[in-house]
Amino acid sequence: MDFDINTVRSAVLVLAFVGFIGVWIWAWSKKRKSDFEESANLPLEEDVPNTESYSANNSLEKP
Repeated sequence: MDFDINTVRSAVLVLAFVGFIGVWIWAWSKKRKSDFEESANLPLEEDVPNTESYSANNSLEKP
């Protein structure tokens, strides 16, 4: 069997397409839906201040 560059290109194209379909199926699976919804809501959540670093920074200041 004689391999030329076009055979290699075709094989890489098929592998890339199969990989794309695999990622697409993974992203749209029902198991991942709750994780993606949680990640989508992260920018909307309020920031909770870290009280340890806040109190440490304030103790260094002189009145």
